[in-house]
Amino acid sequence: MKRQLVVYLVSLAAFLGPFTQTIYTPILPEVTAALATSSFWINLTISIFTFFLAMMQIVYGPLADRKGRRTVLLAGVGIYVAASLGCFFSTSIYALLCFRALQAVGIAAGSVVAATVIGDLFAGKERGRAMGTFQMMVSLGPVIGPIAGGLLAEHFPFHAVFLALVVAGGLVGIGNFLFLKETKPDTAASAPFRLSDFAAVLRHRAGSSIVLLGFMQYYSLYNFLVFLPGILTDRYGLSAQEKGTVYLAMSSMIVIGSFLGGRLQGRWPDRHVMAAAAYLTVAAIFFFVIVAGRSLVLLVLAIAMFGLFLGLSLPVQTTVLTNVFQARRSTAIGVYNFFRYMGMAFGPMVGSALFAIGGYRLVYAVDDVLFFACALLLTARAARMAGPSSSV
Repeated sequence: MKRQLVVYLVSLAAFLGPFTQTIYTPILPEVTAALATSSFWINLTISIFTFFLAMMQIVYGPLADRKGRRTVLLAGVGIYVAASLGCFFSTSIYALLCFRALQAVGIAAGSVVAATVIGDLFAGKERGRAMGTFQMMVSLGPVIGPIAGGLLAEHFPFHAVFLALVVAGGLVGIGNFLFLKETKPDTAASAPFRLSDFAAVLRHRAGSSIVLLGFMQYYSLYNFLVFLPGILTDRYGLSAQEKGTVYLAMSSMIVIGSFLGGRLQGRWPDRHVMAAAAYLTVAAIFFFVIVAGRSLVLLVLAIAMFGLFLGLSLPVQTTVLTNVFQARRSTAIGVYNFFRYMGMAFGPMVGSALFAIGGYRLVYAVDDVLFFACALLLTARAARMAGPSSSV
């Protein structure tokens, strides 16, 4: 088994999650018209995908620890391909809703299994670099998705987007079927799953710290994704294409940060990298609050900084989890992903309430205060840390 090839193959399975979520957004008006439905129901097809993507993290984690990584990943990709084909043939909004949910049920296995397989195959600096590659490819999903969806919608009927997902899922499934061997170590969990397994991750100093950090990162990220367009439209009058270019600055820096974060591991203690990245993220959000309404150039610089500092920490977090929870790696990654996706859901919900009270500044000011509190907690725990990767 060629380990580097396997890293890319399992990372592609994880990439398909955010890619599937965002490739769909450029065709929303066409789908609304074709299915003769309302924007509420169309938006629900996005929300239901996110919900099942989050919930299945805590299903696939223990399942991969018990049944093996290869079996769970191939089954998940198989469900995803079948569901994507169902989306292609859907002629009603209700059918599309069902198949979108099944898409998420299937591809949710990708992010759990990918990080776990990397933890199984690599150790030390090699694990950090492989995690950097993994996080970099996952970060490409939101970047490439809207671009690919827009290109397909420009030249083909909107159903072609779902057919493209069938092909992509099929190729990823075939690649993993041919080259991914079972990597579950003999010491991995094989006993029946218990709810206490989740609690064990959250009780551990490293587990709870990284889960909290992941929640705050996605809470902040999705506040940018949801509320930034309003600023760009109301303050600067940008077109849809121009707003997409602004987002590209943040997304591309997340990719670069993820790559660099993987290379930083081994040079400095993991806890120092995560704490430094957290404080730098706080500084980036604060800078954004100050400059967002004053200069478009500075606004772009602020969100690029946010993306870079966010990306730096991501591979370190998954590396620490796979180091600490060696017997239940998939369970730990599943819990971590679940709370990250909860942050993705809560960010816009809480942000909307804050926006109604005090506008954009209040949304990001509260975000910054919460992130700062998270950074302080990480620092306090790092000060009591007994070993380089055993706790945070």
